[in-house]
Formats: sequence, structure tokens, C-alpha cells
Amino acid sequence: MASALKKTLKAILVAAFWLAVWQTAAYFVGSELLLPTPFSVIKTLFKLIGTHKFRISAANTLIRVVAGFTLGLFAGTLLGCLTAASKLLALLLSPLRSIIKATPVTSFIVLLLLYLSPVITPVAVSVLMVIPIAWTNVAKGITETDADLLEMAKVFRLGRLKTVRSIYIPSVLPHFLTAATTGFGFAWKSCVAAEVIAMSKLSIGIGLYESKLYLETPELFAWTAAIIIISMLLEAVLVKLIERLKKW
Repeated sequence: MASALKKTLKAILVAAFWLAVWQTAAYFVGSELLLPTPFSVIKTLFKLIGTHKFRISAANTLIRVVAGFTLGLFAGTLLGCLTAASKLLALLLSPLRSIIKATPVTSFIVLLLLYLSPVITPVAVSVLMVIPIAWTNVAKGITETDADLLEMAKVFRLGRLKTVRSIYIPSVLPHFLTAATTGFGFAWKSCVAAEVIAMSKLSIGIGLYESKLYLETPELFAWTAAIIIISMLLEAVLVKLIERLKKW
């Protein structure tokens, strides 16, 4: 209890320090257009949260992020299993993974907009950002499975299904969970970036774009703050789910 209180107090003090730095910088700049004050941004954020537009935009973006993250995690896990099981597939598909990892997010967004609608593009971009992370981690977990345990499974004739359940899954699970937490952050950021470029209607990305277009700087900061807060809350939920999964 005392430890939790101490951590909370430290977090509050750190936040207060950076808010003071921000307030000081805003005072010297002296222009809301260039750098609004923390109070102005917080007031705008609460006003924004109360609007129907914000709730619909946040819901649409969240649906896209969850869809892209889930599909990317599934596809990456499948590819990780296939390439770990077959050296030929690993050889043939490794250039594809390298291309996805090396290509900038912006390039993917522009290319996908040639073939997909502004609604689907953010989902597709999120999928592409998550795939190589899940792929690499799952493949690593499988290839690093203890050889002695696999040998023991053969000796005791556990069978393929029991070997997967008792040996491979416990070995892969930590890598999979790392991929999930890392991949979610990438899915969230890439989805919002895609919404900005694709100008997806009723989304957090278009909210950012419009506030910048009309020089509504406090609103621009408020949208950014909303992105950070939602991302932190969702990651906290994901971590809790992962902790429960580990206990199983």
C-alpha cells in the first residue's frame, strides 16, 4: 500500500514538473496559436470529450485499431509457425518480412490508398505494422523451444497435440505476449497516421487534420492528448489481460 502511494506521488510530482515547464514555455511564447497553455488544452479536451463527434470518432478509430491489431496478430502468428516449421518457407518468405519492416508507414498508406478506401486503409496499415512483430516473436519462440523437452516428448510418445500444448505453447507464450504489447502500440499510431493522410471521415485522425487546417492549436493539442490517454488506457487493459493469461 505504502509502495503504491509512493509511486503515485512520484508520478504526480513528475507530471506537475512538466506541466510547469509547459506553462513557462507558453508564457514566454505568448501566443495560443503557437503554444497554448496546459489549462487551455485541458479545458478544450473536456469540451471535446463532451461532443458527439468526438465519441463517434474515437469509436471508429478504436474499431479500426482493434480490427487491424487482431488480424495482424493472427496473420503474424500463423506465418511465424509456418516459417519455423519449414526452412523452405522461411527462405521464400523472409524477403517479404524484410520489405514490410523496412518500408515507411507513409509509403504503405499512400500505396494502399490506390486500391482501398479511406475507411479500410487504416485497418490494412495496422495489419501490416503488426504482422512482422508477431511473425518474428512467434518464430523465435518456436525455434528456441528446449530440445531436451522435445526429445523427452518423443521418448514418452506424447503425440503431436500434447507436445504442442505442453511444450511449444509455454515456450512461445512469453514471445507472443511481447509481440501483442509492442504490436498494439504500433497498430494504434499507424492507424491514426493513416486516418490523417487518408482523411478518413469521423475519425481521430481527421479531427487532428481539421484542427491543424483551421489553426485551432488548443484543439490540436487536445486531440493529441486524447490519443495519448486512450492509448495508455488500452495498453493498461491489454497488460491486465496478459497478466491473467500468464496465470492460466
